[in-house]
Amino acid sequence: MTEFTEPLTFKSGVTVKNRLMMSPMTTRQSFFDGEVTEDEIAYYKRRAHGVGAIITGAANVQAGGKGWPGELSVADDAMIPRLQALASGIQAAGAKAILQIVHAGRMTERATLAGQQPVSASAIPAARPQAETPRAMTDTEVQATIQAFGDATRRAIQAGFDGIELHGANTYLIQQFFSPHSNRRTDQWGGDVQQRMHFSQALLATVFGTVKTYAKRPFLVGYRISPEEFETPGIRFDETLKLIDQLAESDLDYLHVSLKRYDQVARTKNYQEKSILAYVAEQVAGRLPVVGVGQVRNRQDVVETLRQTDLVAVGEQLLFDPDWATKLVTGHDDEILTAPFATLFAKQRASFNLPLATFLAERYQSTPTV
Repeated sequence: MTEFTEPLTFKSGVTVKNRLMMSPMTTRQSFFDGEVTEDEIAYYKRRAHGVGAIITGAANVQAGGKGWPGELSVADDAMIPRLQALASGIQAAGAKAILQIVHAGRMTERATLAGQQPVSASAIPAARPQAETPRAMTDTEVQATIQAFGDATRRAIQAGFDGIELHGANTYLIQQFFSPHSNRRTDQWGGDVQQRMHFSQALLATVFGTVKTYAKRPFLVGYRISPEEFETPGIRFDETLKLIDQLAESDLDYLHVSLKRYDQVARTKNYQEKSILAYVAEQVAGRLPVVGVGQVRNRQDVVETLRQTDLVAVGEQLLFDPDWATKLVTGHDDEILTAPFATLFAKQRASFNLPLATFLAERYQSTPTV
């Protein structure tokens, strides 16, 4: 079994010092236009000690792909200098810097887009309360968006990041093209499961072409997926295994499986004898590293995750326990914070800047009564 202290060299040549990564998390700390703030840099630097890599929160590749206020942006060359400061800050603390890039698709709203209607693969609203109906993208817009991911990759390279992660999970645009719920197209971008993978195929070709053209040193590309959807019709696990096959045959450096718990079991009846990560590992069959995530809080969680994966991504624990990885590496497990996250937020609220504190208050329902 893999030890979390072991280094790993990816296919691209990038090497991480250990198997611990900080999972991408929304913080809403960027300026209104998506430019990196000093608070944002300090936030990531504080958590970079001990982990092998930091995956930033999502950065939008187009203005029309912005998902929420305070979201990072990599949609314009003007963002490069501050993105460079962010990458340098993470690297100075000893971790590799990976920029997650995204287009929200239908998972945004007009208020966030200055009145513009959200777009998606098809004009189908998300299955959530008060979801807005998106406009179906034209073929020209689809191709322009794929190129926008390529342009964002170039900017990440020029900003000095060690890699990018394509956010193909959590029902954002890349997933929307794969999902039979959000993709009802009858052109080259829609149809059966193979045709719905056309978007990701074209996306990977553009991104890897960009890396080949612009990267002068090793630069990794990861891909995050969500294995199932609750919607009907929606992505089912057997379809995800087909997508995994496609991804595993590409030049990707890792596959990141987005889960609420690392030991989560699939909803699909034929895949409930073992965990989702176990089935993913079986399908990947060593063709590329797999990243596991979901409620990893202590050494035992890390050990159990690494039974099925090659790396472990940690989110909330690092949010409230910035020295968690260092404690683990140095054997100070007794100092790891173990209280419920809502309790930790109540105690630590004053340590977070206002945008992040407000966002966390919404999540943990800990807004104090005035």
